[in-house]
Amino acid sequence: MLGILFSDRECRELDYILRKELDEMLLDLRDSRIDADMKTAIESRYKVIFRMYARLASPKDLSRYALNRKTR
Repeated sequence: MLGILFSDRECRELDYILRKELDEMLLDLRDSRIDADMKTAIESRYKVIFRMYARLASPKDLSRYALNRKTR
């Protein structure tokens, strides 16, 4: 386990970066041109980024990025 101290501004920046990455991955998961193997890899990465975001976000913000089965 690794611990890092962030200032408030750094926390907001990390929050922004993680949200943008989650948005991009959600778009990719909805794209019909991407094959199933690639979507599986994206979904695996999505779960890691989502867990990182969960440490910073409120439950209300987090619910926006909860992955459901319709996304695939």
